[in-house]
Amino acid sequence: MKAVVLAAGKGTRLRPLTDDKPKGMVEVDDKPIITHCLEQLRDLGADEFVIVVGYLKEKIISHYGDEFEGIPITYAHQREQKGLAHALLTVEEHIDDDFMLILGDNIFRANLQDVVRRQREDRADAAFLVEEVPWEEASRYGVCDTNKYGEIVDVVEKPEEPPSNLVMTGFYTFSPAIFHACHLVQPSNRDEYEISDAVDLLIKSGRTIDAIRIDGWRTDIGYPEDRDEAERKLQAADEDAGVAEEEAEEATAEGGSE
Repeated sequence: MKAVVLAAGKGTRLRPLTDDKPKGMVEVDDKPIITHCLEQLRDLGADEFVIVVGYLKEKIISHYGDEFEGIPITYAHQREQKGLAHALLTVEEHIDDDFMLILGDNIFRANLQDVVRRQREDRADAAFLVEEVPWEEASRYGVCDTNKYGEIVDVVEKPEEPPSNLVMTGFYTFSPAIFHACHLVQPSNRDEYEISDAVDLLIKSGRTIDAIRIDGWRTDIGYPEDRDEAERKLQAADEDAGVAEEEAEEATAEGGSE
């Protein structure tokens, strides 16, 4: 399955970290955010990466070249940042089957594999990782409404009065049907082509979209303090993994000595 990484943004809210680099090249725990994304997509079985670049794109292209750990990379150029649906259309010519999509400013330690597994079941046309947030924060995101089967029946981008507190994270799987929907999207009141509007068109056309609730955590790197938070979480996760490994080795040694 191919994997698309959206990494064209300027990251104006991350300044001064983005004064001389695109948002995706900001380092978290000594690695660019994009590297974290590529490593997770690799572990999910990606056989090709398509990275959407824009602002200071040469920084990304020169860093990664034409492959990452043996997996080929194709670049698509978003000349103007006009929203996620607009960005997605830049990769249309490179995609001919189901694919993964990750926002290149998100770091996950979560059940992404459940989303990919659901897409491969051929029951759904798309699947999203979603999470519950405090109601007062929901209006900052694309908000989902679901039915009793866990299918998404409505998506609203940054609503003043959210219909739920269940929001889209930055990881999705889609069939190529999403591209037709993106072509039909009209500019929002933010003058952007919203991915949530494309999803809404899929729903209205009778497509099935499943919501997979997050098990774990994700951090959207929007501000410098978000980077610091993600770094703390990653370091804590590494420490926990190290302790668990030591305990497993000790248990194995004790078992072998009996």
